[in-house]
Amino acid sequence: MIKIAKNIIPKQKIVIRYLKKQGVLKAGVFGSFSRGEQKKRSDVDILVKVKRGTSLLDLIGYERELEEIMGYKVDLITYNQIHPLLKEQILNDEVSLL
Repeated sequence: MIKIAKNIIPKQKIVIRYLKKQGVLKAGVFGSFSRGEQKKRSDVDILVKVKRGTSLLDLIGYERELEEIMGYKVDLITYNQIHPLLKEQILNDEVSLL
């Protein structure tokens, strides 16, 4: 079952608008923010599915811009980058943004 995010990350509406503007096809939050266990120093873990042709430099730019928007460190990975040993746990934690 897909869980839908309801203001689980800072400035969520702005983040969603930004991701859509960049052409991100799908996005979700996992880790401490998705479980409601975040601390003051927690980072925001975000999964994205991007359109073909999106470069590593593009992803780094998205990550930096999201950090600016939210005021938190962001770890941005694509669904294809999930380590096989962590995949089940990460996808179970995931809360959909778009």
